[in-house]
Amino acid sequence: MDLDTRLLRYFVAVADEGTLTRAAERLFVSQPALTKQIRQLETRLGVPLFTRSRTGMTLTEPGRALADRAPALLAEWDRVLRETRSTAGRAARVLRVGFLASAANEATPQIIAEFARRRPGWRADMRQAAWSNPSAGLAAGDVDVALVRLPFPGQDALRVAELFAEPRCVALPAAHPWAARDVIPFRELWDEPFVAAPPESGRWRDHWLAADEHDGHPVRIGAVTDQPDSWLSAIANGYGIALAPESAARFYARPGVTYRPVTGVGPSRVGVAWAPADDSDPVVQDFVRCCLDSGPRQDETAT
Repeated sequence: MDLDTRLLRYFVAVADEGTLTRAAERLFVSQPALTKQIRQLETRLGVPLFTRSRTGMTLTEPGRALADRAPALLAEWDRVLRETRSTAGRAARVLRVGFLASAANEATPQIIAEFARRRPGWRADMRQAAWSNPSAGLAAGDVDVALVRLPFPGQDALRVAELFAEPRCVALPAAHPWAARDVIPFRELWDEPFVAAPPESGRWRDHWLAADEHDGHPVRIGAVTDQPDSWLSAIANGYGIALAPESAARFYARPGVTYRPVTGVGPSRVGVAWAPADDSDPVVQDFVRCCLDSGPRQDETAT
């Protein structure tokens, strides 16, 4: 019997989270749609996988057996897909490069130009990722190399070279009482609502909330967004403020949003990341060298 891997991924999310509500949020699907998919999987297998109750979803014995094996099955399938897509890219002389919005700033065109010089006939296919995917597709094998903001979930399983750091600033609604101040101490922003990335972005979300720099003060979330446009709209409409890289004032200037320097928070770090399996891939390593040779950078930090 053939199974859609999507059904297995939905099953794993529900098994991990223990509730349909949290699993639906993690998967960016509606709860009714997720319920339908779980029932479809149970129908195909012919066994109940969960016991439903008001407190959540409890695995049955067959459910536990599947939960023990499904992650390894999905990981192997993902590995096969990565190798297949990578082979196709090599045949077409295309390097898939994931990136988050403005990840390498003004250095990006220089990186691409240097790669074209080093690899005549090759093309860097730039693929922008949503903030819910802070590895920019690298963790899932959708790209060969990625320009990222550090830290991000799954970073320890990848190779990462830090390129440069830049100060963080604060993005405020233009009508905010502090929008005219020259510099704002972060401590004075603790009680403000923040516009945040989705929860599943983990350490990356925490970094942009400066969760470790609130001195134990709870973080208020005013809105959750996944793309720069919705992030800017949420700020402009007064749903919250947000920390941002200093370069955001250049890349994301728009009416209704003001950027101000902030003290009391550390910088944002930009890096290039690749899979350990590509340590010996000459094309990937050429791109990494292009990144390291383009513009200011910090000492390389590989994990």
